[in-house]
Order: sequence, then C-alpha cells, then structure tokens
Amino acid sequence: MDTTDAGARGNVGEVDDAGRVGNVGSAGKLGDVVRELTLADGEVAFYHQYGYLPLPGFVEPAAVEALRTETLDVLEANGVSRASLERASGVGDKLRQCSAYVAGSVLDDLINCPATLAVASRLVDGRAVRYLPFTAVKAGGGGGTFHLHQDNSYTRHDPAMGSINIWVALDDMTPDNGCLQIVPRSHLGEQLQARGSDDGDSHRQVDVDPATALPLRMRAGDAVAFSRWTVHGSGPNHTDRPRVAYALQYHREDVRWLDAQTGEWHLLTDTPRTNTEPVATLDHRTP
Repeated sequence: MDTTDAGARGNVGEVDDAGRVGNVGSAGKLGDVVRELTLADGEVAFYHQYGYLPLPGFVEPAAVEALRTETLDVLEANGVSRASLERASGVGDKLRQCSAYVAGSVLDDLINCPATLAVASRLVDGRAVRYLPFTAVKAGGGGGTFHLHQDNSYTRHDPAMGSINIWVALDDMTPDNGCLQIVPRSHLGEQLQARGSDDGDSHRQVDVDPATALPLRMRAGDAVAFSRWTVHGSGPNHTDRPRVAYALQYHREDVRWLDAQTGEWHLLTDTPRTNTEPVATLDHRTP
C-alpha cells in the first residue's frame, strides 16, 4: 500500500526510503527505561484516525539490551531455552508469550513506570490501568506467520478504543524477521468476524486483504501503539536469531470485558482477567 498517508502527518513524521517513520512528539528528561514523551494533539488525532501511532525511541537506548536479556530470561525460566529460539519447531511456532516478570526489574519499570502509563492514558483519553503485559518473541529459522487479527477477537473489551497495546521492539524489525504489520484505519467501524487461523491452531484471524497491511520497520527501542480493533499480524522470521519484542496492554477504568462462557460483562477494574502483578522470582510455568 502507499505508505505516505500513514506517515506524512505533520509532526507525526515522514516515512523514509526504508519505510521507517521519523520522530514523534517531544521528549522530556530521560528516565531509566522509558523516555518521558509529550504527545501533541496532532499525534493523538493521528492515532484515532489511523488506529496506530509510531513511538520512535520509546525506550532509553541504554535500557534496550537489558530489556531484551530479561525478556529471554523470562522465557528460559519457563522452559524455553535461548537455543530453542534459534529455530522454530514448526509452522505453529508463532510467538512465545509469557506474562511473568520480577518486581524491581527493568521489565517492571517498562510496564509500570509513569512514563509508559502517561502515553497509554493520553491515547485512551483516561487513566490507563495495566491489563496484560507479555513477551512477544518469534523464533528464528522460520518462526511462523501470525495471521491478521484484532486483539478484541480473543477477549472482547467494550469500548474497544478504551484499551491499547504498546508494542515495544527490542530488536531491529524488518519484514525478514517478521516485523509487525498493521492495517491503517482498520479500527473504524465495528468488530470484524473472526475465524480459526489457516494453520488450524488456537489463534484467530480476520479476512482482510494482506496487501493492505503496512510492514512497520522499527529500530530496537522503538514502539508502536494500536487499539484492540486495529488489524495487525506478522510474517515469519527467516533469520537465524529470535525476533524479540514486548507487548504492553492497558485499559481505561471504564472498560468492561465479556465472559464468553456466561455471556456476562464485567468491569475490568473489579474483575481482572488475569493477575499481572510482578513476582518475587520466576517460576517454571509453561508460557
């Protein structure tokens, strides 16, 4: 697709020849892990118009390697070795996800620091509450395609635009290693009909033309924010090393979730879907 409409939006940034988006916002003082970003009104408007917002340089450069190491440590503590991540086990080996993280760690800071929460709060137009943080690691050697989907196809949130995903690149991201792909403006309208993935696994997908998806080339430390209605996915990782990222999900205080078994809606702040408090040490649960 033509990337100019997704990039040329004033101070949101221009798309360069490599498909990367330039700087957004203005940075305040540097924190230990996350820069303090002040989002302009135009950037918030871009997010609501296109369903996503690039956040270049979201993570302080000095913290990137520590976050990457800790992300792999989390998986290793849960039975996924670094060696196993060098080559995918098969087409179903799409993404290694685990939500455990240690109190006082750099991941704890990334997830819960005021700078991260401020960006989430600004984009959901209200105080953001932690929902579900998790590792987003795609194995090398052909780590599989994650078909285009909406996050709201898994657990229904209402209002969907009251929840957000801030996806943080901890490696340079390119189409070769399975970078994130986003369909601009796909959040407009309503919940799309989802079905089981073409791979026959537990994942969901929506029937949206893949040619409309924009590959997001990112540098390690960049992030992108998108809504639960924004259609996104990723291709296979053809490199010989894992593609490491971390996903941060938040919701506004008034957001409800649908219990698919009972058909009842619950306020997330009253009845959280998961326990995402930090732990003292990592255990050996399978991610």
